[in-house]
Order: sequence, then C-alpha cells, then structure tokens
Amino acid sequence: MVSSGNSYRERVSRLVGWGHWFAFFNIIAAMLISTKYISESPWPETLLGQTYLILSWAGHFGFLVFALYILVLFPLTFVLPFKQLFRIVAICFATVGLTALLLDTQTYPQVYQHLNPVTWELLLNREQSEIATDLQQLFIVLPIIFMLQLALAEWIWRKQRRLSHKHIGRPIAAVFFLCFISSHLIYIWADAYFYQPVTSQKSNFPLSYPMTAKTFMEKHGLLDREEYLKRRQIKENTVDLVNYPIEPLTFSSRGKKYNVLVVLVDNLRADALTSNTMPATRQFASRNQNYINHYSASNDNYGVFGLFYGIPNSYADSIKSQGTSPLLLTELEDKGYHFGLFSGNNFSDDLYYETIFSSPEVTQQDTHNASDAKAIEDWSTWIEAKPGSPWFSFIELTTMNHFDDYSSNTAEPADEQLKSAYSEAAQSVDKKVSQILDTLNNQDIMDNTIVIITSNHGTEFNDSNNGRWGSNTNYSRYQLQVPFVMHWPDKEPKEYVIKSSHFDMSVTLLQDLLGVSNPPNEFSSGINLFELSERPWILAGDAREMALITDESTTVVDKFGNYKEYDTNYQRKKYASPKLSVLLQGLAELKRFYNREH
Repeated sequence: MVSSGNSYRERVSRLVGWGHWFAFFNIIAAMLISTKYISESPWPETLLGQTYLILSWAGHFGFLVFALYILVLFPLTFVLPFKQLFRIVAICFATVGLTALLLDTQTYPQVYQHLNPVTWELLLNREQSEIATDLQQLFIVLPIIFMLQLALAEWIWRKQRRLSHKHIGRPIAAVFFLCFISSHLIYIWADAYFYQPVTSQKSNFPLSYPMTAKTFMEKHGLLDREEYLKRRQIKENTVDLVNYPIEPLTFSSRGKKYNVLVVLVDNLRADALTSNTMPATRQFASRNQNYINHYSASNDNYGVFGLFYGIPNSYADSIKSQGTSPLLLTELEDKGYHFGLFSGNNFSDDLYYETIFSSPEVTQQDTHNASDAKAIEDWSTWIEAKPGSPWFSFIELTTMNHFDDYSSNTAEPADEQLKSAYSEAAQSVDKKVSQILDTLNNQDIMDNTIVIITSNHGTEFNDSNNGRWGSNTNYSRYQLQVPFVMHWPDKEPKEYVIKSSHFDMSVTLLQDLLGVSNPPNEFSSGINLFELSERPWILAGDAREMALITDESTTVVDKFGNYKEYDTNYQRKKYASPKLSVLLQGLAELKRFYNREH
C-alpha cells in the first residue's frame, strides 16, 4: 500500500518534470512566432550585430517563457497536484501567452509599440477599421493554439520518461542560459561603446530590458569616463536618429524674395485677440489671413519647436542630439537671407540656441538689459540699417510671461485680479506689436514682407473648472489655442475657421515662399495654410505624452500607452473609448520620422 505522502510527492515530481518539458516546447513555439520581429526589423550589417540578434532571440524568449513557468505554473504544481487539472491550467496559460505574443507581432510593425493599454484598445475597439479587423481576426487562432497545446501536453505526458532518459534537458537549459547571459554582456559593452548595430535592437522584442553597467565598469576600471564622453559626443554628431526630411527637398521654382518677420508673443491666448484688448493687432488680423482656430504644438515653450520644425515635439531630443536645424532656416540661409533675432529676455530658454538657432550662421544679437522695448528698439535699428534683402527676422515678446506685474490692489477676488492683469498686459503687448507694424510701414517694406504674429502657448485661469492654472498643466484649448495672423503680400484678407496648427507655418513658407515641390508629409506633420482642409485630429504634446484633439474630444496618451479622454471643455470622459483611427494615426506620426535603420 502506498502512503498518501509518497503519492503526493510522486505526483508533484511527475508534474514538475512534465512542466519543464512543456515550458521547453513553448519556448520553441515562442521563438518561431517571434521570427516576425526579426523579419520586420533591419538586418544588422555586422557579424557582432547578427550574433547578438540570434543570442538575444534565443536567450530572451528562453528566459521569458521559463521565468513565467517558474513564477506561475511551478508554484501551482504543489497546490494542484492533479494531472488533469494542472495540465488544463497550464494549457490555458500557454494558450493566452502565445496568443498575446502573436497579437504583439502584428501590432508592433504598425504602431511601433508592444502591447500596452493603447494597443489593447486597438484590438477591442468596436470601431471598424482595416487594421482593427485584421488584428481581431487573429483571435480566431486562439482555439487552434489551444488544441495544439492540448495535443502537446498529452504527447509530453506519454513521452516524458523517454525524454528524461535522453539526458538532454540540462544541456538545452545551459544553451539558453548562455545565450541569455552572452546577449546581455554584449549589450553592456555595446551600450558603453555606442555600438549601434547592437543598441539599435533594444526594443525589438516585448518585455526586453537589456542590461547596462556603465557605472560598474567605470568603478572597476573597465571604462574610462573621459573617453566615454568623447565617444558620446562623436556619436551624437554623426548618427542621424531622425529622417528630417524623409525625402530630399526638390524645388519647382525659384520662389519669391519676400522678407519674413515672425513676432512671437509668449503666453498669449487666442481669445485675447479682441478689439477691446488688442485693437491694433485685431485690426491687422482683419485685414490679412486670420486663423481663429489655431493650435500650438505644445502647452509650453516647445510650441516654438513645432512652429519652426513642423514635426511633433517628441523628436526634439533626437533633433538636438544630431544637431539638425529647421529646414525652414536652412533653406532661407541657402537662399541668401540675412538673419536678425531679437528677444525680450535674451532668449533665456535653451531651446532657442541649443536647437532651433544652432546654425553657426545665425548669431544672437547683443541685447544687454533685455526687455521687449529694447528688443523692438534693436530690431528697428537693424531694419533702418538695411540689413540686405531678403531677410528673416524673429522677435520674441515676453511681457505676457510676467502679466501679474500689472495686477493692482483692488477688492476683486484673486482670480479676477489675475485675469484683469492678463488683459492689461495684453494691451501693453498690443502697443508693442503696433510699433513693429508702424516701423514696417514707415520703412515702406510692408508690401514686400511676410508678417506672422502668433504665440508659443496659451494660459489658463481655471477655465475648465478642474483646478488648472497657467500653462503646461493640461491640454485644454485654453493652453493650446493661440492667435495666428499672417500678412502675405498680394493676398486678399480671409478668416479661417477650419483648424490649423503650428506645424503648418514651415510648410507654407517652404512651399509658397521658397518653391519646395515635395508633398508636406515628406518633411512635416503639417499642411499648407492656404490649402487647409478638414483633418481628423490636431497633434500636440512632448516626449512624455501626446494629445490628439478632435472636434468632439481630446485624447491624451503617455509614453507607456496609458490614455485618458476628455470632452471639449476638458472634463474627463471616464467610460468613453478613444476613436481608433485617431489613435493609430497619432501613434504613427510620432514614429514616422525616426530612422528605422538605427
């Protein structure tokens, strides 16, 4: 008679052995499915890069599947030591895991993100689209995978003793372990020495987090910090992370020789442009191209990045690393434009001279004791000195950044005082803009100058009743909508109600001023301001999160794929699902300019 204790140990031992072989064959299945990632990624050009790809492929999926077995199924062996029950649990677990992997292989090449809340939404969203339909059809294979797992489980159970007698379990485990360790050691070295054929594979596989050990290597004398910093500088200067433009620019004509003046009023809301608050600017808008439904590229100073580059701010760090100037400024330089840059705060934001105005030919004006009045005075002197034609000039007015200086001690509530101060500051800015326009008229160059008046972002006074004030606190229209007025010689006045974006400015100037014939999608995320059409969304945001604004809602997605949806007054829609097509297009736009070869 066999005791119950021995029977329990025998059952557990048999199930543990079965579980190891079940995990092994699922590792093979996962590796076969994951070949999709390899086929969709650029093949490494070097032998070491190819070696790393093979080692990481085997090591990562070997470790991933076995780790899931150890963490989930192995403990259940002692809780459910019953053959049929334990096997059906393991089969269901493996079926779900392989199905999720199969789904991920299909979503990743399309949106460049592994499974996360957004990609799950793409799968489960009821909105019909070609991509969603293709992905949902993959669920059809779930019962097929289940049946295959069922057959595999039964086959392993019958062949378990024969498999164990072959004594190949430990050598196989050793191979996967060596692949795993070797791949991480190679990546540690590649990360420290900026070896791109390896580091470019960092995100190829789901749940992949290659090890780095620069601090450890430096501490133990394996890495010289000074040499590392030199290599990093060289790498930043030589590797193009962003394809900007995607295709080389071509020109259909010589373009025109109009001067260009961009007046950027920091922190100016769209609804400040009224006859009562800014009469001179409002009158100028009524006589020219006035875009009353215009959105900045961000709710902070990085709205200027989108204005000049015409692409989302998520590319800003990569653009800075590779030292790429805005196409607009590069082409203006090539066409012989003279540059004059003036700021009310001496361009205190590093964004200007580290990224936008980083070209050596574009040098900062000497503006000691900086103020808006001084910037306008220096600009007027520069204009009167005839800088040469054509010219490009940029004036940053910063009065609105300190609008609370206009606050007066009254009996009004604090919030009303702030609004009054903001209005008074806007009136002061209006006089400064009027002074700029008068200078152009007095110099008789208005008819030969494109004038653009806009802002980097708006500001909020708890307009949405959600406790948000100022800027860079949410993506409501109060922080994103800004004025955009454009004077273009020989163009009839027109007011545009259709949505426009900061991304559109560079497209318009490149095409209609400089004669670029490429379609906008080859060098920008915007469209021509003279050819506006209804677009499904407006994009704003930064490297941390993006906002997709439609007529009905605003969807905010962070870098981890978590999303929230808000109505037109920026109130959270807790049970609403974002529009599938909007999510897909927005995610694609954030990846479209990245160089897939790197």
